[in-house]
Amino acid sequence: MTKLTVIHQGAGDFVVNGDLTFATIGIKTLRTFDFTGISKQISIDLTGVASTDSAGLALMIEWIKYARQHRVHIVFKNIPEQLLNLAKLSGLDKTAHFAIQPSEGAAFEPSSHIETI
Repeated sequence: MTKLTVIHQGAGDFVVNGDLTFATIGIKTLRTFDFTGISKQISIDLTGVASTDSAGLALMIEWIKYARQHRVHIVFKNIPEQLLNLAKLSGLDKTAHFAIQPSEGAAFEPSSHIETI
């Protein structure tokens, strides 16, 4: 098990490292991630996620709800395949919060689908 860390890289950009699992995510994780007042556009890069389960998806949904309540747009990049498969089961992968995985050298673009959360 790898400890979960969320690193603020400035200008609304965050990187998540470690495991997004029931064992690593707690209420403290939700409370310590306050991105209000930082930017109106938040980007969370999940490249550093080593392992995930449905708790990881639940955390992402909570971040989306929190962002919506504070009128902040949030998008996730480099979503691990396991987490993307969980999101597909519920249709969350079709929301504007999930970035289309860019090919080599391509610019990042959010999904153009309508949000249905």
